[in-house]
Amino acid sequence: MNNQGLKGKSESIVTEEKTAKFVGSGELEVLATPMLAALMENAAVRALNLPEDQTSVGTYLNLKHLAPTPVGMEGWAEAEVIKTEGRKIIFKVVAFDEKEKIGEGEHERVVVSKDKFITKAKNKKSG
Repeated sequence: MNNQGLKGKSESIVTEEKTAKFVGSGELEVLATPMLAALMENAAVRALNLPEDQTSVGTYLNLKHLAPTPVGMEGWAEAEVIKTEGRKIIFKVVAFDEKEKIGEGEHERVVVSKDKFITKAKNKKSG
């Protein structure tokens, strides 16, 4: 599977529910780092066009949160596949708000069977 060069984008307006203060990752009403991470992951998911019985799961994210984004401002993330190793797909991720670059990093996802993955997760509860 060669996905190199595929790109995805995810956009979001910063709301109170996406702030560091609300999610508990800090005290300020600015875009929370966990929400920036989710935006980056979503951009990576959107880059892939997998068969219906497959999905990808995030296994690694290394990000730098470079600048604050206040409530009401739009932010977006862009992901580009830079390498594939079997089922593992590695992305370069970059995020911006309306004024500047707010984050960058590397993200890794692994392609899995939806049914096998969910069965494995459910088996943890019954074991």
